[in-house]
Amino acid sequence: MVTPFHPVTLPDITRPDAGTILASRWVVSDPAHQRPAADSVIDSWEQLDRPDAMLTLTTYLSTDGGHVLNYAQWTNDEDHHTFVRTQRPALIRAIDEELPGIERPGLTRYRLHDSYRAPTGGAEVGAVVTVKFETDGLDAQRRLADTVIAGLREHPVPGMVAAHFHLSTDGTEVLNYAEWTTLDAWRAFTRGGTSRALAETIAALPGVRPLGLTPYLPYRGVVNVPAP
Repeated sequence: MVTPFHPVTLPDITRPDAGTILASRWVVSDPAHQRPAADSVIDSWEQLDRPDAMLTLTTYLSTDGGHVLNYAQWTNDEDHHTFVRTQRPALIRAIDEELPGIERPGLTRYRLHDSYRAPTGGAEVGAVVTVKFETDGLDAQRRLADTVIAGLREHPVPGMVAAHFHLSTDGTEVLNYAEWTTLDAWRAFTRGGTSRALAETIAALPGVRPLGLTPYLPYRGVVNVPAP
């Protein structure tokens, strides 16, 4: 069981100046390397002369110990591309010298489409579960997100704080970043009727294929520019 010990301020997923969202996994060969990998990310960014367009970076630990999720908010794509060309190579090189063996399958570039928030509101987020789908274009992306949000609004789920639907810019993927009070609350949801009903509804949607889900615990983050 992974438990975080660093205090972390979770990002405001709906902040209006976050025009670009970047999500990437850093895979480690040993669960003992998971925390050091996450620490290396945040420590490096804390020491970096960060671009103004970089808003937040948050790391999450997968509960199986296999990887770190990096979730970053930027104002735009152009400044991020400039960072990748000019600053990222040295940052990654320094991390790999300190902690070799990290695998980086690549990042996905998203836009936030819409969010569901629980009607109670104000609950503390103790866990995040990401659910990914492969999609055949923008229409399928939007149809999936809108359908699930409508279902959650009709049947609120105990323990779910919010569900934020991100659409990849190439039309091939949807990421549901779901905030939960606890992992136990999420596990209870997976055993209930609402979960089964949503799964059946999604299975009937054209151009949508589930890619799996991953539970995380928030770990550490950098806030470069406070939310407006």
